[in-house]
This record gives sequence, structure tokens and C-alpha cells, in this order.
Amino acid sequence: METAADMPPPEVKTARPWTFLRIVGYALMAFWILGGLGVIAFLYNSYDQEFMDKYGQKFIDGTIVTIQLVILSVVLGALVSLPIAFGRLTTNRYIGGLTYGYVYFFRGTPLIAQVFLIYYGVGSFRPFFQDIGLWWFLRDAWYCALLAFTLNTAAYQAEILAGAIRNVPEGQSEAARALGLPRPVMFFKIILPQALITALRPYGNELVLMLKGSAIVSIITVYDLMGETRRMFARTYDFQAYLWAAIIYIIVVEGLRRLWDKLEIRLTRHLQR
Repeated sequence: METAADMPPPEVKTARPWTFLRIVGYALMAFWILGGLGVIAFLYNSYDQEFMDKYGQKFIDGTIVTIQLVILSVVLGALVSLPIAFGRLTTNRYIGGLTYGYVYFFRGTPLIAQVFLIYYGVGSFRPFFQDIGLWWFLRDAWYCALLAFTLNTAAYQAEILAGAIRNVPEGQSEAARALGLPRPVMFFKIILPQALITALRPYGNELVLMLKGSAIVSIITVYDLMGETRRMFARTYDFQAYLWAAIIYIIVVEGLRRLWDKLEIRLTRHLQR
């Protein structure tokens, strides 16, 4: 039997050395902590109950408009992305070329440029859109923003979905064909569910990016959260309006991120050990 004298001595944990990167990391952490405390102190000292009584409801209204715009555009973009994703996967070079051009344009140009192209550009074709009965839609800034956001997120979601479908092992399709399953059943019952599980996290990232990017619609007179904040600041020149808006954005984004994490855990619980 092995005696205590024969056993190796326990390892002695040594302190981590203070490397340059570790010092920089602690310095940055201290900077952000002090910055956060400074913002809290500023809001506490400059809190104006009269300002909140007058404009508090405006923050709520703007937040509701922001959430509505983002959710509608993401849902509509998901529907538009389906045929685009199929086009990215097809072997037909003409359809593949058209869908590639669509994705390349909307992913390669700034979202604000796309919003301007739709909001200001359609005015040049007003008689045409009046003749076909679409001017009621395109003359409204909110609808123009919704259209631009839908087309933009559809390009990103199409690439996410196409990449997730490519990631499904080929053996799944081979097994389905060996069982004689029709192609629609094979796709919607076997391939697509596995692809959506892979795409859950990228979809969540896209939703958060759309939420933060939605602030640009305030430039075209849509009174979302940032639009209401700009209007408050123009009337009061009170800098705390932007601080409160930033806090609301953080709360909404963090709440959305946690909700999406719970959804992902729920949908992938059969994969957890």
C-alpha cells in the first residue's frame, strides 16, 4: 500500500503575476465602474421631477413605437427571408445571382442610406405610386422605416437561415430519402427544425442589432424613443434626456437578451445533458 510518505506533496497555488494586460484590464474595469457611478450621481443630483412629470409619458410612448417597429420588421423580414434563403441554396445560377445581389446590397450599404433611399427617393416617383395605389403607404415616414427595416433584416436573416441549413449534416437528408419521405416533409420536419436551433443565437443577435439601429428613424420624423428624446432636448436643452433614453435602451436590450436566452434554453432542452 502507498504510504503518506510516498504520496506527492500537494500543489501550492502561486499568485498570478501582474502582467501588463492584467493591469490594463483592471484599469479599464475601474474606469467603467467609475463612469457608471458618475452617471448615477449625475442623474441623482440633476433629477427634475417637473421634467419627468412633463416628459415621462413621452419616453413610454417612444419606447412602444420602437418596440412595435422592430418586432414588426423582424417578423416580416423573417417571412421575406424564406424565399431569399431558398434562392441562396439553389443551384440555379440566375435565381442564385438575384438573391446574392439582394443580400449583397442590403448587407453592404448602411441602414440609414436605405432608409433615406426609400423615404426621400420614392417621392420622385409619386405619380407612379399614386396610380398603383401605394402612395398612402410610402408617404408615411413610419411605413417607410418599416419597409426599409424589413428589407434590411430579411437580407441578414436569409444568410443566417441559409448558413444554418448548410450546417445540417447531409446524413439527415440521406436518411429521409432512404425512408422515401417527400421533399416538403423532409425539409419542414427534419432539416428546418434542426437549422432553426442552430440559427437561434444569430437570430437573437440580429434582433438586438435592429433594436439599437432603430434609433436612426428619428431623422425622418418618426417619434420613436430617440425621436421623442431629440424633441425633448430641443425644447429643454436638458442633457439628462439622452441619459434616460440610453438607460431605457439598455433595459430593453437586456430584457430582450435574457428573454431570448430563456427561449433558447427552452427550445434546446432536449440537447442538454
